[in-house]
Amino acid sequence: MRIARLRAVGGEGAGEFHRLEGGLAIPMRGGGPPRAFDPADLLAPVTPTKIVAVARNYRDHARELGNEPPATPLFFLKPPSSVVGPGEPIRLPPWSAEVHHEAELAAVVGRRLRNVSPERVREGLLGFTCLNDVTARDVQRSEKHFTRSKGADSFCPVGPWIETELPAGEIAVECRVDGEVRQRGAASEMIFPIERLVAFVSEVMTLEPGDVISTGTPAGVGPLRAGQTVEVEITGIGVLRNPVVA
Repeated sequence: MRIARLRAVGGEGAGEFHRLEGGLAIPMRGGGPPRAFDPADLLAPVTPTKIVAVARNYRDHARELGNEPPATPLFFLKPPSSVVGPGEPIRLPPWSAEVHHEAELAAVVGRRLRNVSPERVREGLLGFTCLNDVTARDVQRSEKHFTRSKGADSFCPVGPWIETELPAGEIAVECRVDGEVRQRGAASEMIFPIERLVAFVSEVMTLEPGDVISTGTPAGVGPLRAGQTVEVEITGIGVLRNPVVA
């Protein structure tokens, strides 16, 4: 099942959660009849209290940046203010000259999780979505910390919706810039699988409904320029597309 957050009828900034089915947006909880689904109405499908992003979870990506793969999951936080939805612009800040894309598969929490075991993780997830962990790479290199380099407004595109189940078989993670493939990897290449990551994070902090755990990016990260369009596509979910502006 696909769950989307759409602009409310008559409310430009308000959002409502809908189930997408056969070209219709069906309200999740009351509130009127189904309506025709218009992709232009899509908002970010989550309103998280926090985004937990995992670093260096693909060996090739760790090594392309000169790092060794970690022995335990390495994670950091992106602020909720960094979230934008499909079609919304990624804004290049004036204080960075090298902003990169990072295509990622993300898990969305469905109920409160604390000290959950890997075997019980899937019971607490609402589903999965696409995420772009946009990064000011020059700032990251100079500061050796992730907060400013990954926390700017618009540095966390998410969407286009939440898919409650991933398909069986290989899950490809791909990034394209103006149609050119920049990144292509598979979820099977992760050092730490989704269940291990969510369980590990839940040992440290309580995960609330709507929180997002992003699972790391494959090799091939590269620069974004104003005027380009970046796409993140994940098997069984769809395509997250965002323009890049100065």
